[in-house]
Formats: sequence, structure tokens, C-alpha cells
Amino acid sequence: MSKVKVEHLTKIFGKKHQQALAMIQENRDKNEILAQTGATVGVYDASFEVNEGEIFVIMGLSGSGKSTMIRLLNRLIDPTSGEIYIDGEDIAKMDKEALREVRRHKINMVFQNFGLFPHRTILENTEYGLEVRGVPKAERQAKAENALENSGLLTFKDQYPSQLSGGMQQRVGLARALANDPEILLMDEAFSALDPLIRREMQDELLDLQSNVQKTIIFITHDLNEALRIGDRIALMKDGQIMQIGTGEEILTHPANQYVRDFVEDVDRSKVLTAQNIMVPALTTNIEVDGPNVALNRMRKEEVSMLLAVDRKRKLKGSLTADKALEARKNNLTLKEVIDKNVRRIPKDMLVTDIFNLIFDSPAPLAVVEGDRLVGVVIRGSVLEALADTETEEVKLNV
Repeated sequence: MSKVKVEHLTKIFGKKHQQALAMIQENRDKNEILAQTGATVGVYDASFEVNEGEIFVIMGLSGSGKSTMIRLLNRLIDPTSGEIYIDGEDIAKMDKEALREVRRHKINMVFQNFGLFPHRTILENTEYGLEVRGVPKAERQAKAENALENSGLLTFKDQYPSQLSGGMQQRVGLARALANDPEILLMDEAFSALDPLIRREMQDELLDLQSNVQKTIIFITHDLNEALRIGDRIALMKDGQIMQIGTGEEILTHPANQYVRDFVEDVDRSKVLTAQNIMVPALTTNIEVDGPNVALNRMRKEEVSMLLAVDRKRKLKGSLTADKALEARKNNLTLKEVIDKNVRRIPKDMLVTDIFNLIFDSPAPLAVVEGDRLVGVVIRGSVLEALADTETEEVKLNV
């Protein structure tokens, strides 16, 4: 279900808005609009939807329009044109009172610079948003303490921000936002001021928290690896325009244009691509129907010495070698009686970088499963292709 929906959103800074808007409708370049009108296009006719409960990442380089976009989403700045729907209501048309209620109850924001009050304790900082809303002291303290406990910070509640590290201060900022129990969490370069190790820890913490609280999160970053790591979907921006929206895998394997292709070319695909991307169809035998002769005939035809054994519903039951099929034929046994049930299975969302260690010493392909249903196999050659960094191999991964 769509929680946030943006339609033809445009923000123009400067004068001659109408002339600039007309040029946007003619698909004129941002630089051309600036040269002719003196107006700067911050966001250029953007449309997208954010599903309830997902982490939607908006990313791009400096000047791409991503920070302008997030400020439009909670009306810190007003759009020049377009609609911003939250639960079907267009906040672009709301008056100040209605907008204030949306900010108090539906949207909260985590900033890059933490935004903590130095003269307030960690607990007082965390309960600040609830205090502004007029929540009684006992209730807001209980909610703030619960948020701090979820962030592993409850023991620091009586300390001041200056007594905490940068990473811990950012966790307080996140706890403060969550204490308000918002439906939508906006995060503007929230981790970019942290050193790499703490940044990764905060990414892990965000993912852990999300698994519990299931908020709708819109996350701004300039770091592609961060976007790939935490985003359910990613919107890549350039010059105020959205170049592509998709999962990390979709953007890596099917870049929409040359800009996206150049942007992602240095990414380590093994840390993003999964078994589902590199698997090939499995050669199988249905042990509820097939006998030894049928299985052996299939092996001869496919020039293999092993098949994976499945039932009518394609549930994986084991593997069948040529030797075992011959044994079944010789001794008048069913395939169920001779299959090897110890098949190495991997989930379809396992990362290629994790698959490599498993398949390196595996004598057989790895069975890719969804639940207990067989969906494909991963062979060593597919993993090596995924680890290669050339356009030729990238095309092969799309099979």
C-alpha cells in the first residue's frame, strides 16, 4: 500500500517560475532553464510512491536535489507545483494548522548534525517532541525510556550530549524520533557525519529497529553502498530529476541510462546480488512419478550424472546420482528409496559473497530454495561471473 505518493513535484528557486515551469514541460535542460530565466530547478517534475513499511532511499551526488526533495516531503519548503500525498491527503495544499498536526503525529525527521540540546539530558532530549505535543510528563518519560532502551541507551539517560560519542548522539536522535511513534521517518544524511565503523553499526541498528517497528522510512544519502545496504528500493537523482527507481539489484543489473551505469560501475556486486540473480534452472526428477529408467534417460539426454529430486509441488527432497538410479533399477527400488536427502540448500536471497565460500569446496551445485520449494541451482561458473566486473559478465547475470 502506498504511504507517500509524489506526483509531478517541482521546486524552483528564484524568479520567473512560470517561464521555468513551461520549459520543464518542454523537457528543457536544467542548465538551459538557468541560463534563460535565472531560476534554479531544485526538483524537476518528480513522481514516485513509497510503500508502507519500506525503507525508500533517495540518493545522488551533491546538487542532485535529494535534500531539497526531503524538505518538500514535510513542507519545510513549499513546492512550486505538484502534489505530495500522505495517506491520500495532499499536504502541499494544507494550511499551517493541518500541516502542524501531520508533523506532530505522522512525520518525524532525523538530521545529519544530531540536533540535540546541549543543556538537556539524554532523557530530556528524547522526550522533547512529546513535551511539545503536550503529553503528560510521566507518559512522555515512559515512552522516551522505552525508545532509549530499544536503542541500547537507557543507562545513559541522565548524561548530557557532550558526554556521548558522535555515534551515540545519533542514536539518541533516532530514539527521539521514534519516541514520537511517527508513521513516517525522514532521515537526511543521518549517518554521513560518522566514521565508517560507527556508520556501519548505525546502519545495522536501523535495520534491526525496522524489523521491530516497521516504519515507513525515507532515507537520504550520497553513498551508494549505504543505499544498497539498507534500501528496499532506491531512487537515484541527478540535476533534480529521478534517473531510476528500483531495488539495488535492479539498478545494478538493469541500469536505466549511461549516468546510472557510470554511477554503479565501481560497486562490489557480490555484496548486493543474490542467489536469485545468478541461479540457473535445475535439472530435476519427480520422484512421485518417475522411475529409474526415466531418470537415467534424462541424465543421458542432459549429459549429467546427477538430478535434484522433487515432488509434484517442486518441494526439494534430495539428489539422485546415476549410480543410485542404476542401483534402483537393478534391485527394483523406487527413487524415493535411493535418493540422498543431504542436499546443500541456500535461500534465494543469499548474497553472492556468502555463496562463494559454500560453493568453493562443494562437489555439486547448490540448490536455491524458497521455503522448501526448489527454484533453481547455483553453479560455480555463475558465482565467478558475478564476482567479475565487466559489462560482459553483467549481461550474463541477467539470464
